[in-house]
Amino acid sequence: MSDDLVPDDLWERIAPLLPPRPPRRHRYPGRLPADDRAALRGIVYVLRKNVSWRDVPAERTGCSGVTAWRRLRDWTEAGVWPRLHEVLLAELRKAGLLDMDDCAIDGSHIRALKGAHTGPSPVDRARPGSKHHLIVDRHGTPLAVTLTGGNRHDVTQLTPLLEAIPGVRGLVGRPRHRPGRLFADRGYDYDKYRRVLRARGIKPMIARRGVPHGSGLGKTRWVVERTFAWLHQFKRLRIRYEIRADLHLGLLHLACSIICLRRLRTSF
Repeated sequence: MSDDLVPDDLWERIAPLLPPRPPRRHRYPGRLPADDRAALRGIVYVLRKNVSWRDVPAERTGCSGVTAWRRLRDWTEAGVWPRLHEVLLAELRKAGLLDMDDCAIDGSHIRALKGAHTGPSPVDRARPGSKHHLIVDRHGTPLAVTLTGGNRHDVTQLTPLLEAIPGVRGLVGRPRHRPGRLFADRGYDYDKYRRVLRARGIKPMIARRGVPHGSGLGKTRWVVERTFAWLHQFKRLRIRYEIRADLHLGLLHLACSIICLRRLRTSF
């Protein structure tokens, strides 16, 4: 079986975060549980290829799609994915690859075929949709992500995204959990939220509505659009199929972690 779906560097970081398995019974122990790394292969396979869970090839991943889905459910409920993302952010900061002085924020619509956290999408003829909301650093490294219905305004997730940024360790001193400046498009042009940012010690760099283009903010803000493109290379994230919002958000966190790991690899 190929390990390219779960390379060693990804497995070494996620293995310590997985919850322990319940002890096996001494009498009538039943079948051996599927290997955790094989289950992670199945999860990553679905994330990349966007096949249904029942179509996951056991001969390639080492486990069935049903088992992979159950591990995704269990690990999501255990909070594995946000912790993995936090670990990788700390490694990036330690390596000097995280620049939180300038950050950018934006949202992106996706179609949602079923499930919670959906709403009539204003950009898709009111079809059910969801929204990915993302905040990134100067280089486009994802810092935090949230999921809402497709009819939620981007600005409503500004505060939740800031609060979702973990305390990023990696250097001596206090963890970094706040950007220096925040770049955003005209959808965030509200004085109320400018005051919210200033109260947190963040300088708002938000484009003004009714002002001609050419402010220069796009020279820094474009990285969030590129990160959305990176996320949507994971085909499972282009359309939301998960009924449970927490499972889709778990896949989002896993994709963000893989993007962070790629940046670590290219730095050496």
